[in-house]
Amino acid sequence: MSEETTVVERMRTTAGDTRSRLVEAYHSRTARQFRSNTLNLIGLAIVLGLVLTAVFAPYIAPHDPEEQHLRDRLEGPSAEHPLGTDQLGQDVLSRLVFGARVSLKIGLAVVGISLAIGTAVGVTAGYAGGYVDEGLMRLVDVLLAFPGLLLALVIAGILGPSLTNIMIALAIVGWTSYARVVRGSVLSVKEQEYVKSSQLMGTGRLRIVGRHILPNVMGPVVVLATLDMATVILSTAGLSFLGLGAQPPTPEWGTMISTGREYLQSAPWVVNFPGLAIMLAVLGFNLLGDGLRDVLDPREEESVQNKGL
Repeated sequence: MSEETTVVERMRTTAGDTRSRLVEAYHSRTARQFRSNTLNLIGLAIVLGLVLTAVFAPYIAPHDPEEQHLRDRLEGPSAEHPLGTDQLGQDVLSRLVFGARVSLKIGLAVVGISLAIGTAVGVTAGYAGGYVDEGLMRLVDVLLAFPGLLLALVIAGILGPSLTNIMIALAIVGWTSYARVVRGSVLSVKEQEYVKSSQLMGTGRLRIVGRHILPNVMGPVVVLATLDMATVILSTAGLSFLGLGAQPPTPEWGTMISTGREYLQSAPWVVNFPGLAIMLAVLGFNLLGDGLRDVLDPREEESVQNKGL
């Protein structure tokens, strides 16, 4: 091995060690910054509690969520039914617990589909530019011209009432936000020196996108996905309340409010507890998303990149 080759290898090793130390320092600073805000920890605790409730629902729920006992209908909170029963004698607590499963499943599915489509469109538009960018962004503008929930309502109404159709409707509406965010980030990242250097060295487009573009646009996407979970949960409950989502006896929070609203004065727990569950879930994801937005500030990432990443 020549002396020149040895020097090059040493430089690469040194650069790799420096990069690793900078990444470790950035992650450590990010974690400390996140923990320093009490609201961030509250949001994280609520989301973790929601996830654990959904995962261990069969062990937490005291009764079968779809089991009916008409003799016990509209009973108030008691030792046997901590949150009371609904108009069919079903245990409200058990239905709330299993409802967390339904809400998270729909939220993760919609956010996952929207993120995949939006990221693909945003990266393609931002990196290709020209007529490709213009055409894709005009499509996004057309969809964004309609109120999101109204468009989802129309699509769900055409497809028919079911949880699957709600997921399709919300995904069709939701991907546009990811496309615009990703495109904006790609336009900024592709002008960085390390990307231009890779292009001059003849690196393929797919490799540049996979190695340099995508990792550096994920910060804003993660924040948007977390906040979008709150929007999807709330939209799902709203569409189910209107009869376009889950149908009885499926334990879904919006459906529980819809079927119990006639008993709001005589048995308020039938409506109040599902409403409280929706509020806590939306609050948790919003607080967590705000915290992630603070610590995943693109300016912080850029300062690290300028030092060698």
